[in-house]
Amino acid sequence: MMKDDENDLFEKPEDVAPEEEVAEAEGDLENGGDEPEEVKSTWEGDEDEPVLKDLVDENFLEYAAYVIKDRAIPSLEDGLKPVQRRIMWSLKRNDDGKFIKVANIVGYTMQFHPHGDASIADALVTMANKRYLIEGQGNYGNLHTGDPAAASRYIECRLTPLAREELFNKNLTKFIPSYDGRNEEPVLYPSKIPLLLMLGTEGIAVGLSTKILPHNFGELLQAQIEILKYGSPRKKLLPDFLTGGVMDAGDYDLGRGKVKVRAVIEKDGRDLVIRELPYNTTTENLIKTIEDAIRKKKIKIRSIQDYTAEKVELQLKLVAGQDPDETIQKLYAFTDCEISVNSMIMCIENNRPVELTVNEVLRKLTDRLLVTLEQELEWEKNRLLDEFHHKTLVQIFIENRIYKDIEECKTYALVQKAVLDGVNKFRNLLKRDVTMDDVEMLLAVRIKRISRFDMDKNRKDLEDILKALAEVEKNLKRIVDYAVEYLKGIKKKYAKDYPRLTKVDENGFKKIEVRKLTASELKIRYDKAGGYLGHNVKEGEELLQCSSLDKLIVVWRDGRYQLMTPPDKQFLGKDILYVGIYDRDKEFLVCFTHNQTSFIKRFTFGGCIQNKEYNLCPKGKNKVILFEEGGAEQVFVKFAPMKNQRVHQQLLTVSDYQVKGAKTKGNQITMKKVSKIATKKPRNWDDDSDLDPNAVLDF
Repeated sequence: MMKDDENDLFEKPEDVAPEEEVAEAEGDLENGGDEPEEVKSTWEGDEDEPVLKDLVDENFLEYAAYVIKDRAIPSLEDGLKPVQRRIMWSLKRNDDGKFIKVANIVGYTMQFHPHGDASIADALVTMANKRYLIEGQGNYGNLHTGDPAAASRYIECRLTPLAREELFNKNLTKFIPSYDGRNEEPVLYPSKIPLLLMLGTEGIAVGLSTKILPHNFGELLQAQIEILKYGSPRKKLLPDFLTGGVMDAGDYDLGRGKVKVRAVIEKDGRDLVIRELPYNTTTENLIKTIEDAIRKKKIKIRSIQDYTAEKVELQLKLVAGQDPDETIQKLYAFTDCEISVNSMIMCIENNRPVELTVNEVLRKLTDRLLVTLEQELEWEKNRLLDEFHHKTLVQIFIENRIYKDIEECKTYALVQKAVLDGVNKFRNLLKRDVTMDDVEMLLAVRIKRISRFDMDKNRKDLEDILKALAEVEKNLKRIVDYAVEYLKGIKKKYAKDYPRLTKVDENGFKKIEVRKLTASELKIRYDKAGGYLGHNVKEGEELLQCSSLDKLIVVWRDGRYQLMTPPDKQFLGKDILYVGIYDRDKEFLVCFTHNQTSFIKRFTFGGCIQNKEYNLCPKGKNKVILFEEGGAEQVFVKFAPMKNQRVHQQLLTVSDYQVKGAKTKGNQITMKKVSKIATKKPRNWDDDSDLDPNAVLDF
């Protein structure tokens, strides 16, 4: 039972009348009383009171903002999601250059991440497999086969030199309390490398999603150099995938649109070997799609052997007589040997989700790099000034024996004053005023240090500091050139470790004619004795070869027709007259008897609904006596012999009849019984007959 003071949002407000009072008020109204006040629900509430609707709206917005900012969408500045940032911080805090158990890092990360250990371990393994930030030791799974990583207690990890040197700077990092307030975690890292485009990521949040494709490290750095020097990249930036493959980026518009990626398939004699995979595809999944295509008879492959380890090697043995080049085209058309990958760059900038292009992201990150480098130089300048100040103070304090001045002082305040007055005599040697903190530093100098003070070495140190200070000030004045040199240095040092893996087809993939590839994929047989039609019918006549993408038109002798997909094995009866590949504009010729009257019709099937039955003839007793595809010029009609019959034949010119729809009645030929009708001249045809070929014989 809920306490009275709990969840009071759902209690009845005081201004809502009880049922009895409402009923009484309604009675008064009927008797001419005043109209009662409107009864309000807790959902609507008063203007100054919180209501359920407001609470739901507020909580949903908070939840949506949390999922977008703190879980699913990466930040523009350092390219990381919160769980990734917390993993990197845990690695940094415990970094001693040695490998650390992943299970330990997961435990450290849980101090900052309010979710389960499994999600942390999965995110760490994914980051390690991307190579840039985390170096793994042990079984981290196989990107090619899809094999999972070992349990976190069996594998180890540490920061890569790239991450250690280019991601962290405690002096420029802002910290906030962790979710439980016991620790502090970084808000963002002052990353100097374009991690958002290097790593690539996917995420689904409330009302939006992101899919950022990974790009090549060296190409990104080169593009940043060109932005600093020329204002924009000189070359279009394209994705680069760890699984390699060949890419058609014709529909990739700087991070929007999609790319098509194909496996690299080589010919090995009469067989095939797959050497590289499309993005996000494993050999296990690829084999499933190939086997599915084999079952559907789209590809003829005898066996599949997977020898993949560090490199992909998937051997496909073809059925004897199969063309390897044609099979490669079929693999691209019917399996995951070719896939399309969509892209949309959605990230968090200034605490808000924004959609950007690759160039926009890189330009913003390049501007941020300039700011970060300037902040680092300013910090280094201040450090050098402090070091110069302290070393100069110590030199003045020892060389001029100012420490002797404190021997006669009777109070600590007089001691401080004596030191301050003593060093201020040499203010011209200093770069800033002396503070009481400086005095305390001098009073903390040990006698041992005074006795071993090396004046020459100190002067040499001061000269080195001044040289370094001059270099820093020089770089601050030429910050753009400094940034270019910095990027060139990183590229020279690390880019060779991350070569481009995905080849780009500059001309784009040639369109695969799927229907042409599968034109003879299925053999349609008709077992007239059993009434079955389909490509799995073993007995009977082979009517045609077709593709599984084709539609078939089936015509029966009574004039019915139906559109259908090529069946496996379907009972359609013993009176099938015609089976062909559906073409709505293809011309046909039909002659049929309807209630003992014969008709002729030229027609096209036109539009049809699949699996719906239609009729070529009017309602009644019908029989198709001639059905042919277009092309005939004449129709020869022989009448059945009858007593006192003077006309025995009729010649029809097909071009005299207009092409109509399949459902029209057609043109009447005769009411006499027809013994034979054909588009080729019968043997007993009388060429000397003077009968008008266009006459309608209805007698």
